[in-house]
Amino acid sequence: MNNSIKIINQRITGARNLSSYFILLLLLIGGIGFFLAGLSSYLNINLIKITSTENIRFIPQGITLLFYGTAAIGIAAYLFFTIIWDIGSGYNEFSKIEQVVRIVRLGFPGKNRTIFLSYDFQNIKNIKFVIKQGLNPRCNIILVLKDKREIPLFPAQIFLSPTELEKKAIEISNFLELPLESFIM
Repeated sequence: MNNSIKIINQRITGARNLSSYFILLLLLIGGIGFFLAGLSSYLNINLIKITSTENIRFIPQGITLLFYGTAAIGIAAYLFFTIIWDIGSGYNEFSKIEQVVRIVRLGFPGKNRTIFLSYDFQNIKNIKFVIKQGLNPRCNIILVLKDKREIPLFPAQIFLSPTELEKKAIEISNFLELPLESFIM
């Protein structure tokens, strides 16, 4: 690690990532399809030209399709706004000049849209690199404070390889001159 570096700034990608766009598109297409199929069964008109909906009875299949279609469209609208507002984006800044770590994230619009956390170097106990194995494997770098609070440095939806994240953990640990702990769960 180069000792002449005084500030490390890490950009954090928020909701504007490829998987969010893909899930939005999938929910919107599926939701509209389900909604139109349910509405077709109620109106006895085929609103979907690529398939036949004449065998769908409104009670119970049609009403179920309407419900699931409406729910999917609602979730897609929520995801659309999180992408537009770029929820979760921000940066981590480690400054040797000011002896402070800053964690900044964007939240939902309002008077407290920007989430700003700041910690002095002397309040930081160590850096923890956590790998969670199992059905939904995850890894993250955690800032451990002396009062035993644990602050994750990367959002859960960021999928970095364990080796790439481990390199970042080592870089941060060396920069802050703090011990690095590894946990495999």
